[in-house]
This record gives sequence, C-alpha cells and structure tokens, in this order.
Amino acid sequence: MEGLVGHEPPYYTHVFVLRHHPRAPLRMAGGTEFRFVTEGIQAVLEQAAAAAGGRDVRLGGGVSTIRQYLRVALIDELHLAIRPILLGSGEHLLKDIDFRALGYECAKYVAGERAAHVLLRKRA
Repeated sequence: MEGLVGHEPPYYTHVFVLRHHPRAPLRMAGGTEFRFVTEGIQAVLEQAAAAAGGRDVRLGGGVSTIRQYLRVALIDELHLAIRPILLGSGEHLLKDIDFRALGYECAKYVAGERAAHVLLRKRA
C-alpha cells in the first residue's frame, strides 16, 4: 500500500479494503489503518459503518467493486463526474444496471465547463 499512497496517506481513519486473500492490517503515519476484508462487500460495509459510528461511509474502488454495490442497492448516493473524452474500451459502470428498478433517481444534475455532475440517490 505504501507505494500507492505514500508513507502518510491522506485518510487519517480506518480504510477497509476488499480482498480475495487475507492480509494483516497495515498501520501508517497520520492515523490511517488499512484493514483487509475477504468476506465480501456486505462485510466490508458493515465493518466500515461500525467504525464510522454513524458518520458517512465513502466507497472507493474500481468499476467492478462499485457495480457489486450498485447491483444490490447498497449505495445511498452516487456522484458521477462525466467528462466528454474518449478513453477506448474498458469496464462499463452503468451497463445492465436498472437504476430505476433498484430505487434510484437523479437527484441533481449540474453542467459544468469541463464536466457534468450527476447525483443519483436511492429513494427513501
């Protein structure tokens, strides 16, 4: 992790990392501690929510991880910043996910000079 985030990552809290193989927690300068979870997305979310003590939990990761959480509607809000550039092929974040059927709605749309910002929110 050190090579990816430096000696003192900017998180200053516990960071829960979804993994396929077990690994011991990694404590870093500034109070960041990476905890590695192999039991799946629900276990990661439960541990992060417990550590957050009622505060917001933010999800980061690649397309595959985000899609896993979206498919089972475990994301309350999703902020998409869409910039019109061509990157080539890759994983598709929104492919075959029926947001309306999962209970999501477009709560906000802001067109900026360099990107459009879309906030999807799960209906209460």
